[in-house]
Amino acid sequence: MIHPSADVQSKTIGEGTRVWQFCVILEGARIGRNCNINAHCFIEGDVSIGDNSTIKSGVYLWDGTVIEDSVFVGPNATFTNDRYPRSKQYPDRFPVTTVKRGASIGAGAVILPGLTIGEHALIGAGAVVTRDVPARALVVGNPGRIVRYLDTKNSD
Repeated sequence: MIHPSADVQSKTIGEGTRVWQFCVILEGARIGRNCNINAHCFIEGDVSIGDNSTIKSGVYLWDGTVIEDSVFVGPNATFTNDRYPRSKQYPDRFPVTTVKRGASIGAGAVILPGLTIGEHALIGAGAVVTRDVPARALVVGNPGRIVRYLDTKNSD
């Protein structure tokens, strides 16, 4: 289901995926099956989203972002893709930011460019992630820090 007010230019939207109001998805973006792309999201062309992922309202995914299967991205989480942004000056290639399978990113979290968020990691609301996050780590704060690791039995 693609809402009539969404601007979807990509031809690669998986079966069962829902795209809600006022989303913009640029040509070349790849979105898997059974995803939920909530209202007011922007997805650039060099973005990949795996199956069964949820992208909540107000999330912008910039070139170089890879979201694997079964990922949750909370409302207004912020991804960046340029380490040294300048107006009208673009790098030849953006660093790749990867969110691994089963990870969750809380509302308003900030993910700096070129990082990897490990499988089943949990990023707390409002955290500012400045370095790679290992699998099953719980990260909170600014700057983000690991406060513990999640139980392997309760994270799927």
